[in-house]
Amino acid sequence: MKPGIHPPYGPVVFRDRAAGFAFLTRSTAAAAAATGGRTIEWEDGNTYPVIDVEISSASHPFYTGTARVLDTAGRVERFERRYGGRKGSR
Repeated sequence: MKPGIHPPYGPVVFRDRAAGFAFLTRSTAAAAAATGGRTIEWEDGNTYPVIDVEISSASHPFYTGTARVLDTAGRVERFERRYGGRKGSR
C-alpha cells in the first residue's frame, strides 16, 4: 500500500443500542469515532472508540428470523382472479 494516503486502521467497537449488542472489530471508521471522543471500556479492560449503529445482525429481521416472506404468487393469482387474467395475445 502506498504510505500516507490511507486512513488509520484500528480497533473499534460497533454498538447496536436497540438490541443491546456490541462487537469489537477493526475498521478505518475508528479515525472518525476518535474525533467524536466517545469511548467504551471493553471486556478485555482496554478502552476503544465506539460507533453506535441503527441496525446490526442482532436486530435486523433477516438475521433474527422475524422477516416476512411476501407471497408474490398469491398476489398474482388474486390479480388474475380480479381482472380476468390474460385472455390471449395482442
